[in-house]
Amino acid sequence: MDLGTVLCMILLAPLVSAGLIWMFARQRAVLAMTLSLGAAGIILLCSLWLFFGKWDGTSFEITTEWMALGNLHLNVGFLLNELSALMLFIVAFVGFWIHLFSVGYMHDDDARGRFFGGMSIFMFSMLGIVLADNLFMMFIFWELVGFSSYMLIGHYLTSDVAAQASKKAFIVNRVGDFGFLVGIIITYWTFGTVNLTELREVVEANPESVTTMIGLLLFCGVLGKSAQMPLHVWLPDAMAGPTPVSALIHAATMVAAGVYFLGRSFFLFTEQALHVVAWVGVVTAVCAAIWAFGQRDIKKILAYSTLSQLGYMVAGFGLGSLYGLHHGDGHTALYYGIGASMFHLTTHAFFKALLFLGSGSVIHACHHEQDIFKMGGLLKKMPFTGVTFGLGVIAIAGIPFISAGFFSKDAILYVAKATNTPAFIILAGTALLTALYMGRLFVITFLGKPNSEAAEHAKESSWTIVLPLVVLAVFSIGGGYMALYPYAIREVMANWVPQPHGTDHTLMIGISAVASLLGLVLALIIYGVGSKTDKLETTLPLVYAISKSRFYFDEVYGYYVKKVQDRLAAIVDFLDTLLISGVMVRGAAAVAGLLGIAARRMHTGSVATYVWWFFAGLVLFGAYAGGFLDGIIR
Repeated sequence: MDLGTVLCMILLAPLVSAGLIWMFARQRAVLAMTLSLGAAGIILLCSLWLFFGKWDGTSFEITTEWMALGNLHLNVGFLLNELSALMLFIVAFVGFWIHLFSVGYMHDDDARGRFFGGMSIFMFSMLGIVLADNLFMMFIFWELVGFSSYMLIGHYLTSDVAAQASKKAFIVNRVGDFGFLVGIIITYWTFGTVNLTELREVVEANPESVTTMIGLLLFCGVLGKSAQMPLHVWLPDAMAGPTPVSALIHAATMVAAGVYFLGRSFFLFTEQALHVVAWVGVVTAVCAAIWAFGQRDIKKILAYSTLSQLGYMVAGFGLGSLYGLHHGDGHTALYYGIGASMFHLTTHAFFKALLFLGSGSVIHACHHEQDIFKMGGLLKKMPFTGVTFGLGVIAIAGIPFISAGFFSKDAILYVAKATNTPAFIILAGTALLTALYMGRLFVITFLGKPNSEAAEHAKESSWTIVLPLVVLAVFSIGGGYMALYPYAIREVMANWVPQPHGTDHTLMIGISAVASLLGLVLALIIYGVGSKTDKLETTLPLVYAISKSRFYFDEVYGYYVKKVQDRLAAIVDFLDTLLISGVMVRGAAAVAGLLGIAARRMHTGSVATYVWWFFAGLVLFGAYAGGFLDGIIR
């Protein structure tokens, strides 16, 4: 098979799976599960076949015209290069293990057919973003990802919380996507194309043609999809969906789509735009880390952790690109921002998927209890889950040399130090906070004694749940070493990721060691093993209240919606009812009705009356023909 056929198989396999589930398997859970898992397996096998033989690492592009609207030609096509290959590997690899986990986790769900159909639709949508060769095609799949996310977050149809969360995610993302679409339109208007390869050639030939406005409008899509401030509010609420959904969509793939897009379109960002991108990421990283301390729900803690790590990635792109502009040399300097952000995206996909699936195993064993202070002692009850979850904590904390998170955070801190000292200090402090709140999560949940009946009777999950944890734990620890990756991807990581050297390398190791180890030790000292109460809440209630408040973003948005948007909508509704439905529609209907009544009155059935109407018509016609009515008509 040629490369284009393999890419078509990768993209269409989940779409065929979703179609078959919709037609034949919505009420046949085993068949739906088999089809969805089979599609995920095909994606993984085809991807590995590409990386280990079919694809030689050179850029491959194929495109065809979809439709033409005047001078606007909409194309669909594939662009496989080092960046899209890396993202394809992440989606295929992590997606398969999350599908396998779902087999055990969703075993007792009566709507498994619909769930696995939604998972397949999501995989199709996400792969479309990864492989798209132009911005219009990417935007189409961008919106399909939003739709599938909405469907999966709201999977539990009887839960009002899930329904509200799915609507919130959909609406907030539309806000960012509006700016994203405007940016795409202006890009086409400016350059005459949205093909990524052609855009890069045009920009490299004329760098002055790129404006800061284009970059910032395109960045609006990233704000929504990757949940950056101020459009971050939807992600924590999205935890109302099933845990595999949280792992696949809100940890490893969908929320990473914004970061991936930055790498795909890096040449459209000016230096001024990069400064904005960098600081949005820095602020999101530190704020989300602070908010994580105010959470008791195990998935909500991981959600704010995801927000923080996404901030790290966005900051890594902005700071790395600025580093390349000012400190780099040669062609590779252009990719420092992509390398720093995508390296952390890759390692984060492994350890955050592991942590979410580990939380799912805990929730499943504790009969859907999600309050960490009602757990405790689970390491003895669930040794495989406990050990693998602990390895995920080590990875995200970034303990030097033995965790994937160390290597990727190391690169981001390095470019931050060389580019912007305040950003470096904030990100280093965020690393300490990350280790502290993740240590808090582990020591309360897995150590000590059970704090509830559910925790007391917890037992290890089935092999379909445990096996993905073990595999992801291996990559969470070893993901920083290039030997684990296919050759083509390994070359990308080695050449693009900025490498600290000399005293900088020693400094990064020291910062990582202090931040990770001190954070974990402080968590053990402050919270204690298996705590039943939140020590921060009892000892520092003001600090806890600030953390729990999340700086009142949700309350401000709620006030705006209730006091401004709803009232404006009521005014528009009143005007619509009065002017459109009332005057224009019903008014016109009333006039027509009156004319109809008058016309009916003329039909008397009397021949004499009809003769008089006939003569009256003749008189009017003669007056018009003779020009006597010209003055009146004018």
